[in-house]
Amino acid sequence: MSYAFPPAPITSIPVAGRTERFPVHRIYCVGRNYEEHAKEMGFTGREPPFFFMKPADAVLAVETGQTGTLPYPSLTANLHHEIELVVAIGKGGRDIKAADALQHIYGYAVGLDMTRRDLQNDMKKQGRPWCIGKGFDASAPIGPITPAAQAGDVAQAGIWLQVNGVDRQRSSVAQLIWNIAETIEHLSAAWELQPGDLVYTGTPEGVGAVVRGDVLEGGVNGLGTLRLQVA
Repeated sequence: MSYAFPPAPITSIPVAGRTERFPVHRIYCVGRNYEEHAKEMGFTGREPPFFFMKPADAVLAVETGQTGTLPYPSLTANLHHEIELVVAIGKGGRDIKAADALQHIYGYAVGLDMTRRDLQNDMKKQGRPWCIGKGFDASAPIGPITPAAQAGDVAQAGIWLQVNGVDRQRSSVAQLIWNIAETIEHLSAAWELQPGDLVYTGTPEGVGAVVRGDVLEGGVNGLGTLRLQVA
């Protein structure tokens, strides 16, 4: 088969302890999935989950032990961090029941949903899609994927983020409004999940702005850490 120009390389993420890499198909993100974060964004209650997407090549994969470089994006003066547990899908399916959902998980990783908050807020006011605020280049930093069998009790794990060594976000995955299995059930009712899909499961309270030169370090207990410097 010939192409009009060389196709883009496959976006992939390192797998902890293995030489193989995880090829990315799609990136799904869950909005307002921690109660305290929902409150700080002006919402309350256990509303039905909603989703938005990022392009697969928005991934900024950071290798174990390295500090990634996060370029400060254009058009914004209010770049926010959102630390998240990321679920990596290894077995696809549609209409997956929560009771069966964990069978579809390849592994877990630490991720950041970087957000051009000023642009997102402008889109909200106008009733327009969030793409410009959420789906820009390098907006999905992520560390190595830990296979599910080695990840421990992710559902109860602590999740945290520091900026320049100072706590910004600190919570527990147990505080998810919609847990991992429930999220997969809802998501697979709307899309047929495929191997290679990533699910950013939501962020706890404490989101805030970063500027050039800031060092971000975050983690989910049992999954290692993700470290970046804003450039």
